[in-house]
This record gives sequence, C-alpha cells and structure tokens, in this order.
Amino acid sequence: MEVTRRGVLGGSAVLGGVVTAALVGAAPAPAARPGSVAGDALLTVRPGDPQYADLVRGVNQRWVGRPGQVVVATSTSDVVRAVQQAARSGRRLSVRSGGHCFENFVSDPAVEVLLDLAGLDEIGFDPARRAFVVGAGARLEEVNRRLFTGWGVALPAGSCPSVGVGGHIAGGGYGPLSRLFGLTVDHLYAVEVVVADRSGSARAVLATREADDPNRELWWAHTGGGGGNFGVVTRYWFRSPGADTSDPRRLLPRPPAELLVNTVIWPWEAMDRAAFTRLLLNYSRWYAARNRPGRVENHLYSHLITFHRSGGAVVLNTQVSGQAPDADGLLDEFLEAIGDGVGVAMQSTVRRRLPWLLGTQWSGFADRPVGRRIKGKSALHRSALTEAQAAAIHRALVSTDYTHPGSGVLIAPYGGQVSAVTGSATASSHRDAALILLYLSEWDNEAEDATHLRFLREFYRDVYASTGGVPVRDGSTAGAYINYPDVDLRDPAWNSSGTSWQELYYGENYKRLRRVKSQWDPQRLFHHQLSVEPAR
Repeated sequence: MEVTRRGVLGGSAVLGGVVTAALVGAAPAPAARPGSVAGDALLTVRPGDPQYADLVRGVNQRWVGRPGQVVVATSTSDVVRAVQQAARSGRRLSVRSGGHCFENFVSDPAVEVLLDLAGLDEIGFDPARRAFVVGAGARLEEVNRRLFTGWGVALPAGSCPSVGVGGHIAGGGYGPLSRLFGLTVDHLYAVEVVVADRSGSARAVLATREADDPNRELWWAHTGGGGGNFGVVTRYWFRSPGADTSDPRRLLPRPPAELLVNTVIWPWEAMDRAAFTRLLLNYSRWYAARNRPGRVENHLYSHLITFHRSGGAVVLNTQVSGQAPDADGLLDEFLEAIGDGVGVAMQSTVRRRLPWLLGTQWSGFADRPVGRRIKGKSALHRSALTEAQAAAIHRALVSTDYTHPGSGVLIAPYGGQVSAVTGSATASSHRDAALILLYLSEWDNEAEDATHLRFLREFYRDVYASTGGVPVRDGSTAGAYINYPDVDLRDPAWNSSGTSWQELYYGENYKRLRRVKSQWDPQRLFHHQLSVEPAR
C-alpha cells in the first residue's frame, strides 16, 4: 500500500494514433526513470536480481509468482512492447497494478512474464478531453490527495489507500462516497488499453463513452468487467456525465469538506444469539429500506465488522458527510435504530469531526493489510438478511472448534446513487443491491491454510444453504462482486446452485462481455481462472 511518488505525466506522447495531452499542473518528467537501462530496452527483473522477491508478490502472501521475468513499465510504450513480445513468443502474461487480488490471477505459477504497472502513476488534468487522467498504477491514497488538493474534487472509490487504480476501476469501484455519487465507473469517460491482435501485434487503443466512438464497447467492458480480461489498462480519464464546463473543479464530485466519524462496539461476551441476530437484522433492514437515490440517509456510510468472538467485540464504524443537513442527528437516529431491541448497550469509542482528506485515512475504513495470507468471498443482497442467514453467521462466529479473530464478515451498504444507473448501462450489473458483504479470513502461518480455508468456505456455504451455497440472483440476493474474486464459485463442491459463476458476477451482461472479449483479445492472451470467455 505504498504511496506513489512520481505523480504526473511529463510532456506529450504519440502512440498508436492516441495523442496524450499535456497535463495542467504536471511536474516535469524525471531525467531518467527509476532503474532505467541504456537504449530502448525494457526494464526487466529476473530471478536472482535483488528486486525479484518483492516484485513477484502482492499483498496476499498466499500467492508468490515465479515468472522468468518481471517487466517494470513506466510508459504506455513499455506496455505495448511487453505485450507484443509476450503475444508473439507465446509466453503467458499477467499484470499487476496494486497487488490486492484475493486469488492467484497475477501470481499463477504458469505465468512467464509479469508486467508491473506501479510506475504508471500519473495524476493530472487533461484539458483537451476536459477530464482527469489517472495512471493504472496510481494508488487510491495518492489519487485522493492529488485530486482534492489540486481541484477540490474526488472519485467515489474504495477506502483502502494502497489499492491500485488499474483493477479497482475495471471491476466497478465502490466506496464510502458511492451512496452519494455512484460507482467510480459512473464517472469514467475514457480508458487507454493495450491490446493484441491475432498476429500478436500490440497497440494502444483509446475507448470513450461517446455514443459514436467505434471503440465504445471496450470502454463499457471496463466499467465492471474485471481486470485481466481484455488487455492492459494504462490510463483512465474521469469526467462526470453531464459536466459541460471546462472548469476542472466542476467535472467530478466535490466531496464533503468535513466528515463526522464514529465507532461503537458491542462486547461479544455480552451478546447471545438473540442479541447478535437482532443487531444484524436491524443494520441490514435500515439500509434495505433506504436504498434509493436522493435520500438524506445516503450521506451515511458504515462498516459492521462481525468477526469471530475470539476477537472480543462486534464493531460498527460510521462516517456521515458534513453536507448532511444535520450530521449528528442523522448519526443518532441511525445508532438508535441499529441498537433497538438488541438488549446490549453499545459502547462509543470515537465521535469526532475530520476534514475530508484526513478522513480518508481514518483507521475505521483505511485498512492496510501487510504480509498476510488472505481468502475472500463476497455477496450482494437486494434485501435485508433473513433470520436464517443471521443465525448462520452467529453460529460460525461463536464456534468453539475454530477460534481465530481474523475471520468473519464485513457488511457495508451499497445502493443509493448506485441504483440510479441501469444494470446494462455499465458492466456493473448489481445496481439494485442494498448491501455488500465481504467474507474474509487473514492469517500468517502457511501451515494453517487448510484450517482457515475450510472455515470460510463452510461459513459462506451455510449462510446461503437455501440457494446452493452461493448468493444467487433471486429476490433477496444479487450475486457476487468481481473485485473480490473467489474461484470456489466455479467449484461444484461449493456451488451446488446450478447458477454459474459468470451469472453470479455479471448477470445478463456476460453475453455482451464475451463479444467484447472475442473482438479485442482474439488470442485469449489475457486469462485467469475467472476470466471472461470469448463468444463461440
């Protein structure tokens, strides 16, 4: 979760017919890129080089790659050459932006060439397109800082500061501002993607949301189709729909100048089954009943963190936008509703006001996982949790056969302004969901892998036992989120629903994604265990 330092594009470049406009406020390009080599050779790290051990691993320590080479790209032209070399030599290629993948899509042992995009971290304003340009290797922490301090605007992106933009945006991108401003991709104007044709010739393609853009379907595929599917994203451009000004301060949402942040806890030792399930039902019902755009409650975002009782407490972290008419009153109303009938007094540990940028670093949301082994699973819910689902969550978290405080489920709201966009307008199809659940286990010891994986798999399966062990798209649940990839969804041992993983992640949009795949990745150069398959 490093903060990128290079910050901006320098000058202009022409590549594959795509002209990159000079950026307002950009610093001069450095005289030499880090680790640059003589001539035009790609910066390549191989086994035995001192950087190799760090570059072949991401945040999730379950997966460590062993590619024959790591190409450290610092420009689109670097990416074009790396993709073309891999395509023409038949070597398996994978791409890393921030390195937060839950599965081994980047670090698969079969990968022979790893393309590292951390150097593509430019952030600035492109006056020719009236849009903000962000490199695929930029991290959310630096994106927040540059956009807000420079222009007073923000993207409704995730809360983990070290997440890389590359995969986050391609998968849809949601965060604490999404109930007010929608998904990140709702503000995506254009994307630059390096693709390869059937001959192995690579080029950079610019695709925009303009209705007459012949490449528009490639843009659409990057509004929720997931990373590693169609090509290598090198840059994104952002401008909110309907913004018809040249003033950059009015082209993206203006975040609240202030956040009211709050943490309350319920000690596990005081919680019986009735209290715990009532808490979950209260929380999920509050958001399910307030799932429309334009509501004042959309100013309130929270995480209900329910991990194994060995961790000591159930935690609720909340932020309320200072733009709300009465932030304190809204928070009080919310907490009263969540605690109603629980029978266990909540203990308030934090209530304070923070300026927005400092609030994005608040520990209540700004998770910084380091050096852990991680397994994640997701679920989107259209309606509140059922009593059976809440009971299954309780049953798992009070287990005496398994006592690990790093396993549980984090429940957060979706909906609000997200639901103002139709499910087909972007590739993000879960527009009517009210809640998103992240089932998670983090641990340190490799020898414990089987224990933690078994717990999380059985936990998830039991919560959705009535629908084959997965959150099928029915009246109450709405599938899964591709940015939390889970290969178990394609395994009949864990998904007996008869619903494919493609349906869970993409719904009706999958057919269209397959057509995009066939057109733009005819060699199927970009693939992993949950990649979009080309149309037959």
